[in-house]
Amino acid sequence: MSIPRPKLLEMYRDMVTIRLYEETMAEAYLEGKQPVFNIAAGPVPGEMHLAAGQEPVAVGVCAHLRNDDAVVGTHRPHHFAIAKGVDLRKMTAEIFGKVTGLGRGKGGHMHLFDPDVHFSCSGIVGAGIPQAVGAALAFKKRNEDHVAVAFFGEGAANQGAFHEGLNLAALWRLPVIFVVEDNSYAISVPKSASTPIATNADRAAAYGIPGVYVDDNDVLAVYETAGEAVARARGGEGPTLIEVKTHRYFGHFQGDPEVYRPKDEVAQLKANDPIKRFREYLVQSSPDSTNPEADIVQMETEARQRVEDAFAFARESDYPAPEEALLHVFVD
Repeated sequence: MSIPRPKLLEMYRDMVTIRLYEETMAEAYLEGKQPVFNIAAGPVPGEMHLAAGQEPVAVGVCAHLRNDDAVVGTHRPHHFAIAKGVDLRKMTAEIFGKVTGLGRGKGGHMHLFDPDVHFSCSGIVGAGIPQAVGAALAFKKRNEDHVAVAFFGEGAANQGAFHEGLNLAALWRLPVIFVVEDNSYAISVPKSASTPIATNADRAAAYGIPGVYVDDNDVLAVYETAGEAVARARGGEGPTLIEVKTHRYFGHFQGDPEVYRPKDEVAQLKANDPIKRFREYLVQSSPDSTNPEADIVQMETEARQRVEDAFAFARESDYPAPEEALLHVFVD
């Protein structure tokens, strides 16, 4: 597999952006919620699901996509949104409930919609699967070579929508890729207690489509696998099911006591951090032996500036006026 260095650097920048964004959001979310946790307090009220550690899934897949391809994310959506190119300022403002947000502050972090890059997500487990299938059906009906991607967790693969979606997509040979994020836990239930097979990729055989399992949270392996799936979809060969072994460093939600996890689990996972491994790869493969980290540091600087700018924009933006509650609710 040969990936041009500019593309590699772009992928690294997006992974770092996601990590910095999630870590910054974790801090902002806790403002006003301590010492006694109050989910309604602070500048970001409501639930919060963060994806630090799961960057390879979003970046490895979305690196192949175009603006006019559709992505449907989950209730843990920030990494998908960033990798797809959602406006970071508007996304952050939406999460802060500001009028400058993607939905004028009405949707919050589980309901991010950016039609400019064909991104959407849903707080309902598994709900994005039929939505992506619908988008793929529209692409096929219009004779467009666009693809749709449904991201969802391994727990959602036990929902009826998963089987219905795969069945129709396979039957109609739709240009859709189903991507399962196996982060080991469906909220607090381990995969071994909810799924009778080791990998959901094996379920593809029941629908006569390719199923691929990607181990070790490796962005390059995800990129290679996703490239083949996207090429199949664009070429009219139908859907692919991919499952990626990944890891979340935060709890299911912020404030999750995580009593279901071994105490040293996250520390062990971070010892094999995918961003650190990718950075080492970029250093070792650099064509500039005199300063192999120069372009890498530039990407890290750009990522940090983007995140700082987005949060500053969100904090400085205004809240919607009270009468906004009655706008955009009904269609004449």
